[in-house]
Amino acid sequence: MSVRPIRVFGDPVLTSVCAPIDEVDDGVRALVRDLLDTVELPGRAGVAAPQIGVGLRAFSYNVDGVIGYVLNPVLVEVSGDPEAIGEGCLSVPGLWHDAVRYPHAKVVGTDLDGNEVVLEGDGLMAQALQHETDHLDGMLYLRRLTPEERKIAMREIRESDWF
Repeated sequence: MSVRPIRVFGDPVLTSVCAPIDEVDDGVRALVRDLLDTVELPGRAGVAAPQIGVGLRAFSYNVDGVIGYVLNPVLVEVSGDPEAIGEGCLSVPGLWHDAVRYPHAKVVGTDLDGNEVVLEGDGLMAQALQHETDHLDGMLYLRRLTPEERKIAMREIRESDWF
């Protein structure tokens, strides 16, 4: 369908818990096409539905050349010792801070045909799975920062040209 504009910090859709997708209809199919088109742009590891203004539980990913999507994802497993790792977000443009993430993550959801989708990985994939499921729960990565880092990030947001 199309590359959709990304909603930025301050938009209420980004802090709202997303509704589950109960029925796959033409609207959900269009949403998936838009999520896939939007995540294909360079430098994007994931796009969650609220980032394009839709309050439904779906996200797309683009990690190591693999592009896909998942509906109604549930973060079912994280493992390893949580560590601070550099992270950014399309909805908070220009910022890059260390967020605390687990080095391994697993998400289970479905595809458009109702088939189970299992996404699992380490490194960037683990980070993307945690980041995107956070979006679906109305949480931006800023909440994963230490209080000191969050204070710096909030100052950067206030001083940005997009806020």
